[in-house]
Amino acid sequence: MNHSIVLTAKGLWKSFGQGEAKVDVIRGLDFSMEQGSFEAVMGASGSGKSTFLHLLASLIAPDKGTIEIEGKPFDRMGDREATLFRRRRIGLVFQDFNLIPTLTAEENIELPQLLDRAKPNRDRVRELAELLGIGHRLKHLPMQLSGGERQRVAVARALFGNPAVLLADEPTGNLDAGSARSLCAVLKKLNAESGCSILMVTHDPVVASSARRIHLLRDGVFTDCFEPEGDATRVFDRYFRDKLA
Repeated sequence: MNHSIVLTAKGLWKSFGQGEAKVDVIRGLDFSMEQGSFEAVMGASGSGKSTFLHLLASLIAPDKGTIEIEGKPFDRMGDREATLFRRRRIGLVFQDFNLIPTLTAEENIELPQLLDRAKPNRDRVRELAELLGIGHRLKHLPMQLSGGERQRVAVARALFGNPAVLLADEPTGNLDAGSARSLCAVLKKLNAESGCSILMVTHDPVVASSARRIHLLRDGVFTDCFEPEGDATRVFDRYFRDKLA
């Protein structure tokens, strides 16, 4: 496995509001991630985990600090350059799927190449669809798919361009328990077999236990980091011990 650093963040700060209403959501975070790793950021609602992920994806700008992906200063790119880099080198998966309702599953997966005005790679679509277990659903619209199938389409779209890193924001948040477990198994398989680098934020210890390493975030700072070894009980114990500290 290639152990080069794929993502680095240094001294990240992000605040919202002004004056007495100002809240420091992210407070001086440092973070690095190796190529091929599968890591999770776990914390309660309001801990700053989604803000942290959105900063890494350059969906919002930090007040202070730097972000590099594949050695490139992502946070200092202009809007157009950042948009193109995000589309080509970062896979994004959200809780709400964000599929285009008038496009089929196949067309949703192809969307990054369509936006680049490139001819879609149909072999890549079929490869991802089979890997994710949705090969028989490619001609269906999102409304004709289950929640788990829609999220798998979203994952396939995020992976379509072979990104440097997949960033997933509460990817199981709108799924039932069975679909959530199934998606976690798929992410583990993708990471193990393709070496895809994955960073996932979640509040769910069971989901977080799929990762190889977990970072606990509380009030905008990291308070613990450990390897869950696939044991959800271990994650519960560390999480609630940290929460009560």
